[in-house]
Amino acid sequence: MANNDIPSLVAGPAGARRLVEDIAVSKIREVGNAGMGMDDIIALWYGEPDQPTPEFICQAAADSLARGETFYTENFGITPLREAIADYMTGLYQRPVEVERIAVTASGMSATNLMQQVLTDPGDNIIVTAPIWPNLIEAVRIMGGEPRFAWLRFGNQGWNLDLEALFAMVDGRTRAILINSPSNPTGWVMSHEDLQTVLDFCRQRGIWLLSDEVYARMTYEVPIAPSLIDLAEPEDRVVVVNSFSKSWCMTGWRLGWLTAPVSLMPTLEKMIEFHYSCPAHFSQVAGITAVRDGEEFVRETVARYRQARDLVIDRLQQMPRIRVHRPAGAFYAFFAVDGMTDSLAMCKDVLHQTKVGLAPGAAFGSEGEGYIRLCFASTLERLEVAMDRLEKVFS
Repeated sequence: MANNDIPSLVAGPAGARRLVEDIAVSKIREVGNAGMGMDDIIALWYGEPDQPTPEFICQAAADSLARGETFYTENFGITPLREAIADYMTGLYQRPVEVERIAVTASGMSATNLMQQVLTDPGDNIIVTAPIWPNLIEAVRIMGGEPRFAWLRFGNQGWNLDLEALFAMVDGRTRAILINSPSNPTGWVMSHEDLQTVLDFCRQRGIWLLSDEVYARMTYEVPIAPSLIDLAEPEDRVVVVNSFSKSWCMTGWRLGWLTAPVSLMPTLEKMIEFHYSCPAHFSQVAGITAVRDGEEFVRETVARYRQARDLVIDRLQQMPRIRVHRPAGAFYAFFAVDGMTDSLAMCKDVLHQTKVGLAPGAAFGSEGEGYIRLCFASTLERLEVAMDRLEKVFS
């Protein structure tokens, strides 16, 4: 049979899968690229802590390298790290988390991609709380799935989710509900009560519940965000994704983990082998030190971000064109700008006028249009300068 007789080989102009070629370029990256090389930039566009990884974590990795720990490890990660994570989560939630349920991943994003590869067939749909980080949306589309958006609504009390509207979107092709709490970009934090309601619904329907909890430690009203770890039974169809990136300033280490039912682990192990085989050994050794010795650093970081949040929100609320709510979690201000119809063009314009880099709300889904995201994981001094510059545009 000739190649042109096989529909699966009819691809896009570059010869790749049409679906993949058609993925849009990240609008956040588009603004970032426009600002690369500019002098005096205050870059608040990416979701990244401003601090380097603390020295005590780096030293653990350096010691590992010095010992020659540069070879492949187990697919699920080295046992000492899995044990450290299980102990860490058991301590946080005061509920046993078995090491057999932990898989170390090469980043939180890898964990998300793994779950889409495991669960999503072409034509399936995943219900997604939104606005949401665009990478989570595209992970669904890459597998041929359909993301369906359960939109948070902005009101006088901040961001809220209509659970009945979410449940009404579920049909016979729904494979999972994906929740991101604390939310990137809104800072919304889902309550224990609502998490329980969604969990009960998923149990009744036999569908999966995926929870992106990478900002679980970045909370300002409570010590830690409500989690499905608190509520789900070990064999529930629940997967919780976590990352080392935010809590311990380890974005470049590409290290995360997921907590899943034991029954799913053999399938995950196969997928990890064919996806990236294993995370780097020395990164995993650094991860052990982070979860075991990093509590003081996490507390100090959250305290610093709380001050940064309050500075940014207080200043933004004084600008006549802006509507914004004080976020309960994560490290973003997601604010509406009166009269703005093209957030990408606005962010580029603000960049050239003020040299402050922001992320367009349209990157986070269609109803994110009209909003802009600002990452406040920065020093108070830099944020004061940024606010002074933005005031000239938004007042």
